[in-house]
Amino acid sequence: MRQIKCLITAGATREYFDPVRFISNPSTGKMGIAIAKACKDSGWETTLVIGAASVPTPDGIETISAISAEDMLRETSARFSDCDILIMTAAVSDMRPKVKSAQKVKKEKLNMLVEFEQTPDILKTLSKSKNRQILIGFAAETNDVETYAKKKLKEKNLDAIAANNVSKKDAGFASDFNEISLFFKDGKTAELGRGTKDELAQKLVKILSEKFFS
Repeated sequence: MRQIKCLITAGATREYFDPVRFISNPSTGKMGIAIAKACKDSGWETTLVIGAASVPTPDGIETISAISAEDMLRETSARFSDCDILIMTAAVSDMRPKVKSAQKVKKEKLNMLVEFEQTPDILKTLSKSKNRQILIGFAAETNDVETYAKKKLKEKNLDAIAANNVSKKDAGFASDFNEISLFFKDGKTAELGRGTKDELAQKLVKILSEKFFS
């Protein structure tokens, strides 16, 4: 049986105003790293493209650094055609400053009305070149979780999306725990429930393996 090639993104991207200031989010990379470990444990050939993370990257897994959304798009695009499944857990910043200063801007010269532009939509971009690949997204929401997750599932032409409510206490960003619902393109749903990120990663990979590679 051919070894499954898995591409995973994790962590937070950073969009810099100048060399010392940036816009980002609280993602620690824990969920993506847990999934990468679970994929490796399942015998999948695993590559991890990771932004800012507060936990060590796993041994035995090819790991590529990607700081900005543009970096992450470039690194995933370069490997996408060769993978069987992309699991996009990274929390990608949706916007970036239009202008980045090459030097640190002194406080008295800071423009409080910074102009932003959208960053590249990695999943949507990659879905346009999709042929045999399975695309799995993540939706971190604070309200109407199922509605927004299913909207993202359709708009980005995904095969499944894992949704979690990051407003819940001790779940989501920075926590060791999470609570995930998995929505599939065919309308089916899998409730992974609450657990540690390692436990949920094992459940997720098992479900994806049975669904798409059995």
